[in-house]
Amino acid sequence: MGEFTIFNQGDRAPNDGTYIETGVNSYHMGIQHPKKVQLHKGERFPENTNHERKWIRMPK
Repeated sequence: MGEFTIFNQGDRAPNDGTYIETGVNSYHMGIQHPKKVQLHKGERFPENTNHERKWIRMPK
């Protein structure tokens, strides 16, 4: 069983890393000026810019 790759505000980060905001319905287009946050394992994701955004982990 794998871990989740898309997170909502208030979820806890599964690992240390940099996470970026993405649009649920705009994966192919991307979004302008997405929020980026550095989180440690167990920290909660902050509020999104709008209700259609989610958090994903940035590739290394």
